[in-house]
Order: sequence, then structure tokens, then C-alpha cells
Amino acid sequence: MPGTLASLWPSALAYLQGCDSILHAGDLHTLDVVDELSAIAQVYVSEGNGDIGIIDERVRPTWSLTFGSFNIGMVHHCPSPERKSESFIKEKLSQLFTELPDIVIFGHTHLEMVYQYADLTLVNPGSPTLPRNRALQLGTLGEIIIEQDKATIRLAQLTNEHWKTHSQYASATISKNPS
Repeated sequence: MPGTLASLWPSALAYLQGCDSILHAGDLHTLDVVDELSAIAQVYVSEGNGDIGIIDERVRPTWSLTFGSFNIGMVHHCPSPERKSESFIKEKLSQLFTELPDIVIFGHTHLEMVYQYADLTLVNPGSPTLPRNRALQLGTLGEIIIEQDKATIRLAQLTNEHWKTHSQYASATISKNPS
């Protein structure tokens, strides 16, 4: 939210109502958005290149979080699966996380996507305010719904009134085999 909005879009705030946690993949540019989101749920932010100098306990370069039986890693920059091999991506992520997460949430490009390998799912929810790193406009958000050993990942396109299911990334489900 690079200072051109006083608050997030109403449809973005409505989308987030009722969630348990908010994971922001970086490029806040201001802590105001974290404070606004903190009124909804606990917020974790991965420091982006637009966040240099922001000091707050909710902002870190990486996060390793556990929700249900899923390990979720968050980092601002992750190599693109469209440009780099699975082995390259996993090697880079292993330098950031002591254990490879089940799901990695990242931002940086603001290009929404969900990409699944056998044991790793990459999620870039895009941006609610600067989708695809273009001009200020209604963008995208994502959610992960965890129920026991199943995680459902959905991306949504914000609209003026509400939101709609993303046309390309409607839903992806991953399951964990109980150990």
C-alpha cells in the first residue's frame, strides 16, 4: 500500500473478516496497514524490498509457522517456478528455512499464482492494491483453509462491491498423510 490509499479497499477488509491469521508477503511501505489488519487478526509480515527500515515485531525477513499439521513458510522473494527448476527453488528455500515448509507464501512480483510440486506448494497471492506491479487498482488476495490434514488454497479477485473466485486459480487442495 504505497501511500496512495488511506486504507485498504473495503472489499479487501471484508474478505479478511473472520480469519484466524493474516500473512502478508511484504511491500507494506507503511506500518499503518499492519495496524489496520491487526484489528482483524494476528498479522505476520515478511519484509519486502519496499519495507526496508520498518522495525516491528510483526515484520521479519522470513516466518516459519505451523497451522494444524502444515508448516507454512513465508518470505518476500522466492524464485519463480516458471523460470527456475524445482531443485533450484528447493535449494534456495533450504537456505532460508531449517526444514522445507509444506507451503511457501511469497510476494515480490505481485503476480498471483499457485504452483504445486509433490511435497511443496508455492503461493503468491498477488497484491490487493498493485496487482501485477501495475497501477493502483483492485487486485487479488488469497486464503488457506486448514482442516486437519487438508489445506485448501484459494485466490480471489477483489471487486468494487465484494470479491469473486479467481478465474485461473479457483482452488488447490493439498493433503498430508498422517505420520
